[in-house]
Amino acid sequence: MYRIETDERIRGVLRMRPNAFMKFVSLLREKTFLEDTIYSSIEEQFAKFLYIVGQNESTRSMGFIFLRSGETISRHFHNVLKAIISLQDQFIIQPNGNDVPPEIFHNPRFYPYFKDCIGAIDGTHFRVKVSKEHVARYRGRKDFPTQNVLAACTFDLRFTYVLPGWEGSAADGRILEDALDREDKLKVPNDPDERLIAEVDSELIHEDIVNEENAASRGRTESNRQGIMIRNRIAQEMWEDYSCGPT
Repeated sequence: MYRIETDERIRGVLRMRPNAFMKFVSLLREKTFLEDTIYSSIEEQFAKFLYIVGQNESTRSMGFIFLRSGETISRHFHNVLKAIISLQDQFIIQPNGNDVPPEIFHNPRFYPYFKDCIGAIDGTHFRVKVSKEHVARYRGRKDFPTQNVLAACTFDLRFTYVLPGWEGSAADGRILEDALDREDKLKVPNDPDERLIAEVDSELIHEDIVNEENAASRGRTESNRQGIMIRNRIAQEMWEDYSCGPT
């Protein structure tokens, strides 16, 4: 444990610097149910956890490295995982939209055009192991089973929302719809300009491009309509400022 606390090279093994490691151990000891045992401190349990997730190691190899049984390694891993999950409300906080992110506010290229932007959202695929009867559902873009995970983050790369669990074959739009409708939902606090919505609605009526085959398609059309409206508004504002030049 002394080397973990002092040796900077440990970052390449545990994916965390010594100072950050010790701070997080203090947080686990103070805020969670994780405790030292007779034979294994919280520091050792946390180190095992980081080594497994950072190096993709098996419980068998970890048992050899730490001179523990496979059952002990597995138990410590899950205890640390539960403790970290219990801290989610302390670290994963969704923005309320009241403040403009400093990365936008202090950059004239982005402000005021993107003043209502609260972060970035995207999906990614994580490899998983599932039973044979479920493999087809979890095989999407990849040649192997995956989970399609949706995540949102701020401009300083801090996660504000994560939705795991969807099979790899699930469409991104379906996952986003679930994120917006579920109880622990993704919050989007900034409302679009109602005047612009009315203008776009008028255009859609005349052009008759709204697909009304079913309720699901109408929901997707509504989302697309608002996205197009916001994008066009921002593009128009940027073009007008560029055309006028500095005043």
